[in-house]
Amino acid sequence: MVVDIIHLYHMVDDLMVAAFKSDEDLRRALLRIIKEELGMSVSDFSKESGIPLSTLYKIISGDREPNLKTLRTVSDAIRKAKGEEGEFIAVIAARPTLDRIERRVMKIDNKSITIKEYPATTIEDAIVASIRAERDGAFAVVCAPIVSPTLEKILHIPITAVVPKTSLEGAIELAVKKYL
Repeated sequence: MVVDIIHLYHMVDDLMVAAFKSDEDLRRALLRIIKEELGMSVSDFSKESGIPLSTLYKIISGDREPNLKTLRTVSDAIRKAKGEEGEFIAVIAARPTLDRIERRVMKIDNKSITIKEYPATTIEDAIVASIRAERDGAFAVVCAPIVSPTLEKILHIPITAVVPKTSLEGAIELAVKKYL
């Protein structure tokens, strides 16, 4: 699952870097991502993204430069195509802890919340994973108490620490309640 999230992040990142390099790089990256990475036709991507087919063809052919709103829509469509849409909580922990998570979707206050794993074995790994999780769209992070004070200083989303007396699921529920 983490490999998919990292791959997704790289696709969106590649597209944005290409957009800043040149129009030609953007066209090539967009076409490569749609056809090779997502395995879709331009027509299918148009339907999934809501971007008119004529607009996509104009961007790909170089007849039109996408505006920021269109780039955001493309980015959102890539996430959606890879199944990375919706609200989720990031759990940053060592693999043995992540392996104990029994449910990938929790129902809290009548909301279905997806749990995404971000493995980390060092404090540095946890910081990097947390920043990546926020960029991926996490609305909260659950992590070890040793890293939570640092994350609270650098992230813009709620942080909840797993305390040994409470369960991981209890920490996830607390993160959702902080968010709501």
